[in-house]
Amino acid sequence: MDPREVQAVRAAGASPDAPAPAAARVWALRAGLVFLTVRVVSVVMLTAMAAQRGLPVVDRLTAWDGQWYLQLAEHGYRGMTGTLDAAGQPYADAPLGFFPLYPWTINVLGQLGVPLVVAGLIVSTVAGIAAAVGLQRIGRLVGGDRVGLVLVALWAGAPMAITQSMVYTESLFVAFAAWALVGLLERRWALAGLCVLFGGAVRSTAVVLIAVVAIAAVVAVARRADDRWPAVRWAAVAPLGLLGWWGYVAARTGSLTGWQDVELRGWGVRWDGGREAVEYVGRILTSEPSPFELLVVIVTLGAVALGVLTISRVPWPLAAYGIGVLALAVGTAGFPFMRARFLLPAFALLLPIAIGLAKRRTATAVAVTAVFVLAGCWYSAYSLTVWRYGI
Repeated sequence: MDPREVQAVRAAGASPDAPAPAAARVWALRAGLVFLTVRVVSVVMLTAMAAQRGLPVVDRLTAWDGQWYLQLAEHGYRGMTGTLDAAGQPYADAPLGFFPLYPWTINVLGQLGVPLVVAGLIVSTVAGIAAAVGLQRIGRLVGGDRVGLVLVALWAGAPMAITQSMVYTESLFVAFAAWALVGLLERRWALAGLCVLFGGAVRSTAVVLIAVVAIAAVVAVARRADDRWPAVRWAAVAPLGLLGWWGYVAARTGSLTGWQDVELRGWGVRWDGGREAVEYVGRILTSEPSPFELLVVIVTLGAVALGVLTISRVPWPLAAYGIGVLALAVGTAGFPFMRARFLLPAFALLLPIAIGLAKRRTATAVAVTAVFVLAGCWYSAYSLTVWRYGI
């Protein structure tokens, strides 16, 4: 890093120590290998549990939203027919609830002759590796390379991390989110702005990234930092991906809130400020729920606890991002069983655990991380084979 970047990272509360390029490549390779190892364990566990119930594993890896993305990659938004809303009624605008960049990348590979299912899995895997390298970089900035590797393992093995190996958007979005936050921590505004722009074409969670970049730009201006004008310029670019898609949907539907309308009619998803989440937790804790419902509550409450720890233990851009994604996941009503998946992009919430484990003996850190990963892999496999409504 140059001196300005070092000063900026120190101001954010992170470590500015940068390894030599060769060492950085080694740690990036390790991050990718850790990610792939955990993913293999997860897919093997899913395969075993699916086989017990006569479920083809490929069908599980392309379930639910995966089929929508594959259809969009093949037919486009105007070519899809027979789409229904949450009530089972014909609804031609339903595909507009899905953002375009992920199915577009699948389509590009498909045009090259790659079967669409394989293309979707390739995109998710490659994006997951890119995300892992970004998380490793974040971990190094916060507390060192060991923190980065533990963070990668925890994220790759978190509850519902199986979506990183499915035709789903989690890996692609987190890749953009991780590198956007690297850009903020290192004051590389072009990197941050471009990653947020593309992330906004993947999923609506980008609204949190947009807010964090905007706040960082305001701080740069208030402090009269040397890079305040690049900060303002790229903060203005950052929202264009999300706003562009929302604008397109608004034009297609004839409503300024077109995308939100599609989410509500198509899937019953709406913002309620957390009312449903509170009622759900209260009901589960005062009744006789199924084991999986209780696990959903434990994951949700655990995320809230980690959000509190994150406030004082990581640089503010990471804390703001993690808590923002947590707020979105808790405040969105419609699919309480899926909250673990909605929390997956909030990787910053795992940093307090990663920092704590990195300070322990290697054997202790490996053992605790392995238990967490195995539990998360089981949760994912159970959601897709036994419960089948957690995705």
